[in-house]
Amino acid sequence: MRTVKSVAGIQALSRRWRRAGARIGLVPTMGALHDGHLSLIRRARQAVGRHGKVVVSLYVNPTQFGPREDLSKYPRPLRRDSALCRAAGVDVLFIPVDREMFPREKGREFSTWVTEERLSQSMEGRSRPGHFRGVTTVVAKLFNLVGPDVAVFGAKDWQQAAVVRRMVRDLNFPVKLIIAPTRRESDGLAMSSRNAYLKGDQRRQAAILSRTLAAARHVVRASRRPVDGTRLRKVLTRLIEKQPDARVDYLEFFDPETLTALTRVGRGAHAALAVRVGKTRLIDNGRMG
Repeated sequence: MRTVKSVAGIQALSRRWRRAGARIGLVPTMGALHDGHLSLIRRARQAVGRHGKVVVSLYVNPTQFGPREDLSKYPRPLRRDSALCRAAGVDVLFIPVDREMFPREKGREFSTWVTEERLSQSMEGRSRPGHFRGVTTVVAKLFNLVGPDVAVFGAKDWQQAAVVRRMVRDLNFPVKLIIAPTRRESDGLAMSSRNAYLKGDQRRQAAILSRTLAAARHVVRASRRPVDGTRLRKVLTRLIEKQPDARVDYLEFFDPETLTALTRVGRGAHAALAVRVGKTRLIDNGRMG
């Protein structure tokens, strides 16, 4: 496995691979890798084949964090991440630096952004202003630098995947997106790098996210007609906040393709939620039927 830190270095490698006819798979990450990330790497390898090239980017993108979020605290276990990637058969670990991704030299400050203006407005976009502008900009840059045929994202970040898919369509990126299923712990908690923040009993309480989705799914499947979304949201919010350290940021029902909010929730609808357990903000989502 090669480690590349410069923009020029990854561009040169990409050109060389393309001349040789190799397919390229990209797995964008912020590091602090877990089994969920490793499943994305395996999916990328499957997509490009034995002779293709799998690139994993490790970059804690500062532009997708708000001023009061956890940028400075976000885990960065580089040696562990590198070892996991090597064991997983990654060809290149791309670890760009801020001064190349978002140059800040006086008189030459970074000032070009990629903004999706429809799907990014609700849920995470409403709760974290500017977040998706940072996501789409850095993903567009990674696509330009690596030139992947395939890019693999996780379904846990459902809205992010939808926003990136729209960006790819609207800007004609020649890349196929693969959205891989969410990997979960034995109690149902979606795997996330931020799970490491959970202290003491908070880890047990955090399983309420997946239990809430299961409860919503049960209600929808048991009803002969679509159920009232406002009423269901209130019931589920009370369920979540029975946990002493849990507070709901949002809980939404929507069309899984358009992300349009739904007032009536039936089979085929999707739900997403963000919950703070103590100081840790967790997200999850699931189909209702």
